[in-house]
Amino acid sequence: MEYLYIGIGGIFGAVTRYGLSKWIGQRWRGDFPLATFCINITGSFILGVLVVVFSKAGSGAAGFKNFATAGFLGAYTTYSTFAYEIVNLVENGERGTALKYLLASIIVGLMAAFLGISLAEYLSG
Repeated sequence: MEYLYIGIGGIFGAVTRYGLSKWIGQRWRGDFPLATFCINITGSFILGVLVVVFSKAGSGAAGFKNFATAGFLGAYTTYSTFAYEIVNLVENGERGTALKYLLASIIVGLMAAFLGISLAEYLSG
C-alpha cells in the first residue's frame, strides 16, 4: 500500500512541477533558471514543515507521509534538472549565472527548510 501512496503522490507532484514550471517560464525570460529554483525552494520549505508535522503525528499518518514526502515532494522537486541547468549554463558561457544559481539554491534551500521547521515548531506549540 505504501507504494500506491507514493505513486499517487508522485503523479500529483510531477504534474504540479510541470504546470508551475510552464507558468513561471511563460513569465520569466532571464538566464537564471527561476522555475526550478522556485520549485526546489518551496519544496525545501514544505518538507521542513512536514518533518515536524509527521514527527508529532505518530505512525497513524504513515500513508499520508509517504504520499506527501517520497511521493509528492520527491516528484515535485528536481535535483536532476538543477544539475542539468548548471551544466547547460556553464556550457553556454554563463559561468557567473551558474555560480549564482548553485549558491543561491543551496543557501536559500537550506534557509527555506530551516524556516519551514521553525514555523511548524512554533505553530505546534
